[in-house]
Amino acid sequence: MNTVDNKGLINDLYWQEEQKPVADGSEQKLSQEDFFSLLTEQLAHQDPSKPVDNDQMVSQMTSFSMAEGITDLNSKFKDFAASMTSNQALQASSLIGQNVLVESNIGYMGSAGAGFSGVVVNEETVQDMKITIKNSQGEVVKSIDAGTQGAGNIQFAWDGTDQQGNPMPPGQYVVSASGQAQGEGVAIPTAMNRHVGSVSMAGSGQGVILNLDGDVSIKLDDVIQISS
Repeated sequence: MNTVDNKGLINDLYWQEEQKPVADGSEQKLSQEDFFSLLTEQLAHQDPSKPVDNDQMVSQMTSFSMAEGITDLNSKFKDFAASMTSNQALQASSLIGQNVLVESNIGYMGSAGAGFSGVVVNEETVQDMKITIKNSQGEVVKSIDAGTQGAGNIQFAWDGTDQQGNPMPPGQYVVSASGQAQGEGVAIPTAMNRHVGSVSMAGSGQGVILNLDGDVSIKLDDVIQISS
């Protein structure tokens, strides 16, 4: 005789007994109807020789309406904030697999000889610009002569090799840029292109977090530019 058992079924799919609602404290709050009921009782039992002042009654009604309005506003604002965060996360998810430009002097090479690219943020014309790349031990791996460059974002790319053309191992590398401006030596800030591996939702109001290659995480607001 064939038998049927329910071992493969999920218990939640069965008919569940009706559960008693759990008190969440909302029943202890005064509603507008409760307020008007109290006000009606107050008027009905007032001292005829000392009737309730109209201004006082209007003041009580106004105070209650303002308090109720602020409570409703806070509730709606929380819903709006949650909606904005979800929408922001959905937009950020489209960045997975893309490259983002972030203000930094650290470049990451995922595989030997892969190289990386970035931008030198030049605020004024600079002569004899030099871009230097160092490994994690502080040793100079390669120097790139960029000559004279005007103000603006100067793009550069490193091919992942040293001065002799040997491919360098994967990992993090420090990038620095310097030059001559108005006869004086200047250090120039840089920004690096990093690959987005995943997107996370952070707590404590931090919003959306982008997880980059090389185990680096940044806020979405820190992104300067997006490229494929």
